[in-house]
Amino acid sequence: MTFFNNRAFQTQIPTAPLWLGLAGVLPFVWGSISAWRPDIVQPVTDWLGSGFVARNLQLTYGAVILSFMSGVLWGFACKAPSHKAPLYFGLSVLPALWAAFLLASAAPLQFAALIGGFIALFGLDVMFFRCGLTPDWWLKLRALLTTLVLVCLSFAA
Repeated sequence: MTFFNNRAFQTQIPTAPLWLGLAGVLPFVWGSISAWRPDIVQPVTDWLGSGFVARNLQLTYGAVILSFMSGVLWGFACKAPSHKAPLYFGLSVLPALWAAFLLASAAPLQFAALIGGFIALFGLDVMFFRCGLTPDWWLKLRALLTTLVLVCLSFAA
């Protein structure tokens, strides 16, 4: 059994989800740039506040994306057979719960927990994909976006 089957990579990602997904990575990219180049951050901080740069932005936006993805997974859970639906609905809320606890905590490992949340989310993507609850192109898109997000988060860490 392969981790990704042929269905995952033979199907082309539709244009709208691809471009919108890539646009959704831009705040993570800006967070990384602003973490590495604090000299360019001051005008943005003066204009919008410190929540729009570096790790502050990545933590907040990351929690929003984890919550958004919970909603997406909830939608996929609606396709599950009735005897398995409670499991998938339960799993679908985990990223949002993770995000809430992440933001509510003042733990020193908050950023590592965010990275862990995206890794766990990808695990859920794989599970929902393997169970036939997602479009054929879903895992290809999620692999790309998750990789980009994790690279950005690791630069800012």
